[in-house]
Amino acid sequence: MKSTFTFSLMRYVYDPLSQEFVNIGVVVYSPEHAFLRATFTPRYRRVSRMFGHIDGASFRGLGRYIENQISILSAEISKGLLFQDSKRDLQSILGEILPMDEGAIRFVSGGVGVTEDPVKSLDTLYQRYVARYENPGDTVRRDEDDVWKSFQELLRTKQVYEHLVPKKIAASDYEYQFERSWKNGKWNVFEPVSFDLADESAILEKASRWVGRSTSLSDSPEPFKLIFLLGKPTDQRLMPAFQKAQNLLSTKIPVDRELFQEDDAANFADQLEEEFRQHELAS
Repeated sequence: MKSTFTFSLMRYVYDPLSQEFVNIGVVVYSPEHAFLRATFTPRYRRVSRMFGHIDGASFRGLGRYIENQISILSAEISKGLLFQDSKRDLQSILGEILPMDEGAIRFVSGGVGVTEDPVKSLDTLYQRYVARYENPGDTVRRDEDDVWKSFQELLRTKQVYEHLVPKKIAASDYEYQFERSWKNGKWNVFEPVSFDLADESAILEKASRWVGRSTSLSDSPEPFKLIFLLGKPTDQRLMPAFQKAQNLLSTKIPVDRELFQEDDAANFADQLEEEFRQHELAS
């Protein structure tokens, strides 16, 4: 029997202002099949890799709590003891388990579909939105440190590297610590970003996070220029996705910005050396 279902995504939201998040689970609800079930990843390495250290025990504990609560509701549904009201939707049900829009883990509406097998649909959605990003191939082949090394040695040769200092840019509701910067009238902050990822969606997701982050920093009282040092994919099939990511950074970043690829490292070092020289002459 085919029936409609709705599904919700469980997300770990790192920063509500910049909308940085990662999907960590899926919930499927089909009233006709008396079906309500969740699949939640116990793996927190991806979250830590993207946003820094998190408490793994708390992460897994909350995941088990959510799954257990949904299992209890599912058992009551199967016995016809709950949800007699057909107007109740999945989001209102989940709101009884976890308050909406509060805390790091949240439910967001995913969509609707038609299925003959809700269990299979749940697995398909989990693979699409969560599991595919947990595969070893999703890990960064070259990380930000690797990208920075492409620029670092040239800056050392130009005797520029030792002048770079950390700088925290603070806005009204958000702040971010840049590890390398220098002030030339306004702060120039340098951020290596590796796009050496597994697939197009991971590349575009990373670029979108920087659009959100820069938007949150855009009302900083301190003028600054955001300079991206970009590492391209080693898989040449992903170069169109890399170009889309560059377009996002070029057109959607709401602050003064400039982009350099690793191939431009020599030109970047020459430009920065000249800026330092002009700055010293003016001092």
